[in-house]
Amino acid sequence: MKVVIAVDSFKGSLSSMEAGRAAKAGILAARPDASVIVKPLADGGEGTTDALVEGLNGKKIDITVTGPLGQPVSASYGYLEETSTAVIEMAAAAGITLVPPDAKDPLSASTYGVGEMISDALGRGCRNFIIGIGGSATNDGGIGMLKALGYRFLDRDGKDAGEGAAALGRVMSVDTDGRNPLLSECCFQAACDVTNPLCGKNGATYIYGPQKGVTPDMLETLDAHMAHFAAVTSRTFGADHSGAPGAGAAGGLGFALLSYLDASLTPGIDLILEAVDLESELAGADIVVTGEGCLDAQTAMGKAPAGVARLAKKYGIKVIAFAGSVTKEASACNQAGIDGFFPIVRGVTTLEEAMKPETARDNMAAAAEQVFRIIDK
Repeated sequence: MKVVIAVDSFKGSLSSMEAGRAAKAGILAARPDASVIVKPLADGGEGTTDALVEGLNGKKIDITVTGPLGQPVSASYGYLEETSTAVIEMAAAAGITLVPPDAKDPLSASTYGVGEMISDALGRGCRNFIIGIGGSATNDGGIGMLKALGYRFLDRDGKDAGEGAAALGRVMSVDTDGRNPLLSECCFQAACDVTNPLCGKNGATYIYGPQKGVTPDMLETLDAHMAHFAAVTSRTFGADHSGAPGAGAAGGLGFALLSYLDASLTPGIDLILEAVDLESELAGADIVVTGEGCLDAQTAMGKAPAGVARLAKKYGIKVIAFAGSVTKEASACNQAGIDGFFPIVRGVTTLEEAMKPETARDNMAAAAEQVFRIIDK
């Protein structure tokens, strides 16, 4: 029997690889002769760096960068030396969680620190970039990131236009002479799970601005400034990406990646499944095991386990999922390609006890062992 395991992290309890290794231990207890392969899994959001670093033998690079409001913040990214790949979560440098609720300032919040992370990775030899672009505190169209990479955004007097959303309406020209020349050697892939365009009532400012501190009276003005910035960019490069699905992600960072770094925007789970090369392991597999902390209706709507199931079904492979808990609505997972799912918690317990790593590991291994004892292959 060949089993391929790709389990998302049980947040607050087990990492992706820890959960996968626990499932493997249970499977081998039931089927000692099985061939069991464990792959890391994430959805492109929080935890992606940790999952890929642990699962692909990478390492974490800790650096200090400029935070969204100009303050120094400690951030880290993943470095996969074998493939010259950097795994970056933009939220590590410009995330909403880095800004106290009473200090939100979309007019000045900047993605400059994201560019500093990219620059650091360039200096270490990285030429492939996987960037998660969710959870931003910014609405700056990505100009902060681009300034850190050597682009200059000039006002009508030829001076620096500034930072944040407030700068977008002042940009009259783009100076690319100082652009880091190493960027031309790079491939950028962004994990993007939203389809919003840059501007308009369904764009970055109107949809996501309010959670970043954009007030109702700012909306029309800031959206107009974003459209102005897009027009200047289009005039500079001869292409307009403002209407592309995902251009409005992370306050317009998606637009900046598309327009200035020739990036591709891909649903997070698809990008991660490609990065870990899960499909190549499916040849000859009999069972695929997936899961996450809680299986519910949202799981079936494109979360990581559903992505694994979709790929497995391409090859007609049976899919089993394990979870810390399941809801009544989790039955939707069966329609999403998961043939059977099983909660791992045994007996009456507190949430605190169930989430202890040693408890979760034991429960995962025990559940996997019992399920695989009845699989006849």
